[in-house]
Amino acid sequence: MDTPSQDSRRNFLKSSASATAALSMASFVPASALGRDGNTAPGDRINLGVIGIGPRCTYDLTAMLKFNDIRCVAIADVQQSRREKGKALVDGTYGDSECKLYRDFRELLARQDIDAVLIATGDRWHAAASIEAAKAGKDVYSEKPCGITIRDCQELADTIHAEKRVFQAGTQRRSVPNFKDAVEFVHNGKLGKIKELHASVYMPTLDNTWLPAEPRPPQDVVDWNMWLGPAAWRPFNQQYVNGRWRGQWDFDSGARLLDWGAHTLDICQWANQSDDTMPLTYEPSEKNIVCTYANGVKLVMDFLSDPFKDRSPQYITRLGTCPVRFVGEKGWVETGDEGEIVASSDELQKQLPEGTKRVRGIDVSAHARNFFDCMRSREMTAANQDVMRRSHIACHAAALSWILNRKLTIDPVTEDFVNDNEANLLRARGRREWA
Repeated sequence: MDTPSQDSRRNFLKSSASATAALSMASFVPASALGRDGNTAPGDRINLGVIGIGPRCTYDLTAMLKFNDIRCVAIADVQQSRREKGKALVDGTYGDSECKLYRDFRELLARQDIDAVLIATGDRWHAAASIEAAKAGKDVYSEKPCGITIRDCQELADTIHAEKRVFQAGTQRRSVPNFKDAVEFVHNGKLGKIKELHASVYMPTLDNTWLPAEPRPPQDVVDWNMWLGPAAWRPFNQQYVNGRWRGQWDFDSGARLLDWGAHTLDICQWANQSDDTMPLTYEPSEKNIVCTYANGVKLVMDFLSDPFKDRSPQYITRLGTCPVRFVGEKGWVETGDEGEIVASSDELQKQLPEGTKRVRGIDVSAHARNFFDCMRSREMTAANQDVMRRSHIACHAAALSWILNRKLTIDPVTEDFVNDNEANLLRARGRREWA
């Protein structure tokens, strides 16, 4: 991970520490440069680059900037206004003006001093940017959904393995205490044999309405070609750039099922100890999609008409967004983003761990820390490429069953749909030549 320049800096600091000349010089060198006062010496820091800095990325990056051993050194974004806001955040944190800006993320990836990238572009870019980053020798933290097609997820996971990179999907609830405790409750047999797992999702939608064409701004203001990236071409409209791309088939994923499903189905996969597989069958209805594992456990993706307000009767509204429920022979437990776990009986409630720290489900601090620690150890992360691959493909399979309005069966080894050519054709989309 270290570059020759980093090695030389480290060697300089170590050798200088015992030299009289260096001791006299130390009074002129900031403590942070020498690793004193709880700071990390430059040679031991992880240099981070950012690709795509909108609202979610700003949230992620703000958490990462708190780590003393991480240094954000560069930001790439196709929008000038976002680049400048990102630089203000980073430079304001460090008290300098060192953060470099790029319109084309490939220039950022060409920098040999960058060890890792945070990718939080629009969904259409996640897989392509992650793959380019891995090939450039960077470790990758990618916001979800990590791929807007099954093929995207397959190619991303394969590339991470081939390039021997560390990867973390931004499904941070894998690192949030109440979700971990609820899963452990299942694994410890407290509910007995598991019968059903419930994953909350948006009401699925299909929309590909083009907004009217508007004059394209200068490339430095908004690089429309790079904004579109591998997605299908359409004329510029400022509303897309402002976030109206969400829900659009060309730019989004899985009829919006992955917005929450990438989190909630993923937690259910974990609870069922199915990180190495996925449900075999997917059967849609007006209110849910029922996915069934080889062991007979049903994973129910419940459609919520009002996911950010009243989540009843399927879920307990006070538990917050992205709720999941695990149902066994002895009862059930449910949890969500507010950090509380509720059981179906007083007996089960008494067995839940006490004193669990309340952390909101959107908090990325522990998940990011896991990523950076695994960069140093070269171990697999909590939401590594294989975990992402299976849970994302299961979400895509569920979405395709809803789109086609029929039951689908997938082979979890080949990741092909069984006896369904139409569904297999929908595993991939055409890619525009953006380069």
